[in-house]
Amino acid sequence: MKIDYTKLEKKIDYKFKNRNLLVQSLTHKSFNKMNNNEKIEFLGDRVLGLIIAKKLLEIYPEEKEGILDKKYASLVNKKTCLEIAKSINLQNYILIFNPKNRSVTIEDKVISDSCEALIGAIYLDRGFNITEKIILELWKEKIKESVITQIDAKTKLQEFSLKKFKRLPTYKIISNTGPRHKPIFRVAVKLQNTKFYNGEGKSKKEAEQNAALLCLNDNLI
Repeated sequence: MKIDYTKLEKKIDYKFKNRNLLVQSLTHKSFNKMNNNEKIEFLGDRVLGLIIAKKLLEIYPEEKEGILDKKYASLVNKKTCLEIAKSINLQNYILIFNPKNRSVTIEDKVISDSCEALIGAIYLDRGFNITEKIILELWKEKIKESVITQIDAKTKLQEFSLKKFKRLPTYKIISNTGPRHKPIFRVAVKLQNTKFYNGEGKSKKEAEQNAALLCLNDNLI
């Protein structure tokens, strides 16, 4: 099936001079082992990072490096790239191995990687300034949302503990129960001179976050 890339170019408001770069950026290694998007994705990841970092310094000149780093991470991670990709229906243009030409669901990682590869292709096609303009337009709403920096409970608890006690919180795994495909973790956390606070979750990370939240609520009030 031949893919019409014209709609995608209209979505991003950019027409490629070298259409081959566009096609390569959306070609998964399962479709073509030699001429695929892996190296262009590598480039696009770096270009995206540079442009977002530059923009954050421009709009938050007085912000501390730690906060900038959190804002940056939220803007360039795989989840955000996936959301941007789906907003332009990028999944409809990706070439993957499909010998029976059926309707297949493309993995989220493949879609987010292709978004970075598309950025790399635009950079190779027209350079930094055009790429910057396109990224800032696609990421416009995400950058607006970065005004509010969401800091997770575990990070907040760590910062609180270091400031008050000059030491990190203590975590320990209480139990790991349930079947392998659906485990339940129980994790406990304490600060200096506090009791242990227990949290549950479907992963160790989630249990730690829930335990940290309980500890925060009890010690910051």
